[in-house]
Amino acid sequence: MAHDDRMRTLVRHLRERAAQEASANARHVDAVAVRAIVERLIDDERHIIPSASRRHIVQSVIDEVLGLGLLEVLLRDPSVSEVMVNGPRDVFVERAGRLTRSEVTFDDEAHVLHVIDRILAPLGRRIDEASPMVDARLADGSRINAIIPPLSLSGPVLTIRRFAGHGLDGGGLVERGTLSEAMLTLLRDAVRARRNILVTGGTGSGKTTTLAAICAFVPESERLITIEDAAELRLTCPHVVRLESRPPSLEGRGAVPIRALVRNALRMRPDRIIVGEVRGGECVDMLAAMTTGHEGSLSTLHASSPQDAIRRLQTLALMGDVEIPYSAVVDQVAHAIDLIVHQSRMSDGRRRIVEITAVAPGREAVLTPLVRFAADGLENGVLQGSFHWQPGWEEWAGRNHEAASMVGAP
Repeated sequence: MAHDDRMRTLVRHLRERAAQEASANARHVDAVAVRAIVERLIDDERHIIPSASRRHIVQSVIDEVLGLGLLEVLLRDPSVSEVMVNGPRDVFVERAGRLTRSEVTFDDEAHVLHVIDRILAPLGRRIDEASPMVDARLADGSRINAIIPPLSLSGPVLTIRRFAGHGLDGGGLVERGTLSEAMLTLLRDAVRARRNILVTGGTGSGKTTTLAAICAFVPESERLITIEDAAELRLTCPHVVRLESRPPSLEGRGAVPIRALVRNALRMRPDRIIVGEVRGGECVDMLAAMTTGHEGSLSTLHASSPQDAIRRLQTLALMGDVEIPYSAVVDQVAHAIDLIVHQSRMSDGRRRIVEITAVAPGREAVLTPLVRFAADGLENGVLQGSFHWQPGWEEWAGRNHEAASMVGAP
């Protein structure tokens, strides 16, 4: 423990000296320059350090000066999908869907705030007592959320959801057991038949990954416009226009919400509109687009079941600034959504599609489950189970395939 404290003190000292020298130089400072500065400082100050420890100290200073400090060790680990900092002493990571405590700890709350400021500064964002919450996106697409006192009673809290450099395609999802080959065929036909699809589930259930995978089935001749709060979707389609909402400036002006982007997208000649997540008044405009010539659009929604997804869409539509009778909202939702793909993070950490449900209009939306996942129990820490097709699925799938064939899909 004493050794670790000495190392931390030395890293902090060298970081301050290196930062001073780097800022004094007008030239661009990169990792090579910082490394040279730190190596020289160690020699000048006559620190006697074993070579392995010296390399670790130099890299730690580089991470502190140019990167995210202690978090860089975690972010360099490709198996880490999420990093959660709950104050200076409690750092957790997610690997393969499971949470574990990390050995990384910060010196104090000021140290955590320093890392948060380093993340936000290049993005033109800020966090302070007047604005103690922030959502942002790193250069690699990773999504971050930070919240600080007085709203957080645990000290500064930082959550980083890593962006996978290469997204999974449909085949990759089948290999991971997210869905079966037959389910993938059903979704492929649904996309090509221009069904309006809603991918639902809880936080971290893999909604965005599944949405991106099934978007790959969109014909190459079509123009897609994606709209997100923080751009996470990486689509392989050749004709994609990506839009991202904008928060208010430091003066509280210039905000561009999702709803404004959905309305603007309708004037951009889209074949399909992909809304990363529906969570507010944009629901009304998205439903209108789905029923007025932009069939085949897709989105995600936080919900615990397909039934809850329908109710949540109705609630979001009623919460908009346009007064719409409840009966009209119910009818519009029932006519707008054709298919709900519900996903869940299971007890073993794996993400699976647990239900695909067809939606048909009626006095209210009529939901018909097509396939469900049934769990059998844990075996060696892995949840065993199988997908069960429900009565009537073949008829719906047959109509779906025929519609896909009629629009020229192979």
